[in-house]
Amino acid sequence: MSDWMSGGQQISGLSKVEGPIVVVEGTGVVAYDEVVEIIDQNGRIRPGRVLEVGENLAVVEVFSGTAGLSIDGTRIRFLGRSFQIPVAQEMLGRIFNGIGEPIDGGPQPLADRHADINGQPINPTARVYPRDYIQTGISAIDLMNTLVMGQKLPIFSGSGLPQDQLAAQIVRQARIGKAVGEKGRSDDQFAIVFAAMGVKNDVAAFFRKSLTESGALTRVAMFLNLADDPAVERLVTPRVALTLAEYLAFDCGQHVLVVMMDMTNYCEALRQISNIRGEVPSRKGYPGYMYSDLASLYERTGRIKTSTGSITQLPILTMPNDDITHPVPDLTGYITEGQIVLSRSLTQQDVYPPIAVLPSLSRLMKDGIGRGKTRDDHSRVSMQLYAAYARVQDIRSLASVIGEEELSTVDQRYLAFGRAFETEFIQQDAGENRDLETTLSLAWQLLSLLPRTELTRVTEADINRYYQEKR
Repeated sequence: MSDWMSGGQQISGLSKVEGPIVVVEGTGVVAYDEVVEIIDQNGRIRPGRVLEVGENLAVVEVFSGTAGLSIDGTRIRFLGRSFQIPVAQEMLGRIFNGIGEPIDGGPQPLADRHADINGQPINPTARVYPRDYIQTGISAIDLMNTLVMGQKLPIFSGSGLPQDQLAAQIVRQARIGKAVGEKGRSDDQFAIVFAAMGVKNDVAAFFRKSLTESGALTRVAMFLNLADDPAVERLVTPRVALTLAEYLAFDCGQHVLVVMMDMTNYCEALRQISNIRGEVPSRKGYPGYMYSDLASLYERTGRIKTSTGSITQLPILTMPNDDITHPVPDLTGYITEGQIVLSRSLTQQDVYPPIAVLPSLSRLMKDGIGRGKTRDDHSRVSMQLYAAYARVQDIRSLASVIGEEELSTVDQRYLAFGRAFETEFIQQDAGENRDLETTLSLAWQLLSLLPRTELTRVTEADINRYYQEKR
């Protein structure tokens, strides 16, 4: 950062270098989270921050790594403040590295002000309960697991699953929701803050290309920490991205969608630093404070009374070995308001997006749908589809034992419903943007494959209006 050369105490020489960590003695009074400059023997400045302080000693993490640093030839300058970044609306349409420096060839944005990357605490009484839905154009989300403005709804994926395509599609298509039949508004698009942690170069190139070709890049600020970038930088990247999101939402009154991937890479970096520091490990070697660390990120979302803006979070993580009980998805599920789970079996059937409806959940969905918000039958149709698809799984298990030809007529109609649900409702092209009315109409077409007597979650008025039985 351009203002890092100002003031602060300076110390020559290091006591120890281990991985991305350096230990400095003779520090005097320094503070936890204080920003430092590490100046190597060639005069190159590397940013860092204080991880731990003791009597006349400080442990510092170096964002750009410690390669080439010498014990005697390195100087440390403590700047006496926490890590801050410049924030401005002009950062939309720009691409930055993991610590907020431009990497798109453009100039440093003119800062409206500098903001602490740790954010500002929000008084719980100032929060506004989320009640407006977001239309993603994806039927399995909009109807079954509706995303609400101000919600944090993670996507649980697995290695090799198309979370990249799904994230890019949501970024391109996300709109402020409206009731069925209501005309759109001119300000219904979101500002997008996209934070990538530990992603491969081809993934970063895919997002750049996808957003550029769709024209969405003009309203997206991208913060990229690539796989070959220092792992310690990953601990800063989501905080830098959320700092800009808070400025856009709470100072500028914009609705902001924050997409963070891959949170598993973030947690791996957290574990790496914890191990280097010699901390007592918890489950699978992760630090015991990982829950509170993740909460410090996820809770920087929502709406407040003093601003018309909002922050909605879509964290994306890869479940190691598709294990939903792994510490990263497990703790994330405790903190957030539901989850969207991607299915490997649906991917193997060439179904995109491979959203597993049954284990997915949006806990705030009930508050963002219904009369005046989406359509009166939205909740009931969703519950009916869920119940019917759950019944399909039981019938498929039975059919694998006795054979499909031995099933009753009703059970065979459920199997037909299950196949159509996966190949017509869940399945949609990566460029297909369905509005909610189209999704609801498709849902009733599928429910019409079932006998009328099986529709126990919808009202008689719903059936009379929308149901047309098919045999």
